[in-house]
Amino acid sequence: MRKFWNFTDEGDVRTLRIEGQIADETWFGDEVTPQLFKNDLQAGTGDIILWINSPGGDVFAAAQIYNMLMDYKDNVHVIIDGLAASAASVIAMAGTTVSMSPVAMMMIHNPWTVAQGEAKDMAKVIEMLGEIKESIINAYELKTGLSRAKLSHLMDSESWFNAKKAVELGFADKVLFDNHQEQELESKSYSFSRTTAHHDLLVKMQAKLEAQQPKKTIPLNQLEKRLNLLK
Repeated sequence: MRKFWNFTDEGDVRTLRIEGQIADETWFGDEVTPQLFKNDLQAGTGDIILWINSPGGDVFAAAQIYNMLMDYKDNVHVIIDGLAASAASVIAMAGTTVSMSPVAMMMIHNPWTVAQGEAKDMAKVIEMLGEIKESIINAYELKTGLSRAKLSHLMDSESWFNAKKAVELGFADKVLFDNHQEQELESKSYSFSRTTAHHDLLVKMQAKLEAQQPKKTIPLNQLEKRLNLLK
């Protein structure tokens, strides 16, 4: 079994990376592989930074990882630096916070499978896929607050979200490296400074112009009166 996750500890913060396909084989009916992930998760304490770059994979693996992360006692800060598609987007919903690179993408769609058998077997598969979809919507609804009808429509359409769209819809909380707010503050500060400098410049120019203006001559009679006052 190829591990698609990797834990590293750096001081008080733990780093978890989920990269590539989520599980080579389904975790449905597998008790060993989920336990391996759980053991790694419980091997340490403290907040976790979870980096995700995955096209998705086994929905049952994603469901179990989601549950374990939601049950983790400390914060889980998800960072999507490339792609969180399909089952990977479900795992992302377990984040205390979810941040996306400005060039990252998220994709959600309906669950699908490969099946064989007669008509009644296909009917059971269709029913199962419907229930799996509802379970996925549970995770999306809890994170985004969107209606189930809206989420169902987005999944039907196989929806792709860039970082800003994901934040707008509530699938993510923040776009990484977005300094818009800081830029606004800097702009206001600059505007204030520029206005002050402009005012100072006008005062200096006015003073200079007044200094260059010829002094008014005092009429002789007024000069005599001023001299008499000084006597």
